[in-house]
Amino acid sequence: QVQLVESGGGSAQAGGSLRLSCAAFGYTISYYCMGWFRQAPGKEREAVASISSYGGTTDYADSVKGRFTISRENAKNTLYLQMNSLKPEDTAMYYCAAARKSVCRGLGSNDWVTWGQGTQVTVSS
Repeated sequence: QVQLVESGGGSAQAGGSLRLSCAAFGYTISYYCMGWFRQAPGKEREAVASISSYGGTTDYADSVKGRFTISRENAKNTLYLQMNSLKPEDTAMYYCAAARKSVCRGLGSNDWVTWGQGTQVTVSS
């Protein structure tokens, strides 16, 4: 069974850090673009960061550039999101996702085919 399982969410003070992990089961993530998304209550889901299959290309939402770092460890079948200098507006449910392609540029919403169950991040001021 193909499954993505996030962990590492929790509560942090503004200015603090959290590291999210996303472990894949049932398939190999090496060949695929991977990404992190988030959704706050009452808001649309937004893309946070993405990374190409072998990590050569990363992209970030403007709101997290310079603060968040996406990385992957294909040997461990795991995706990460290091979040530094957290702000209250980073509070959301965070989801990892796998795309159907190896490159991330130009992907549409239908290209993200496997999703995790989400992990909550809450940042207090």
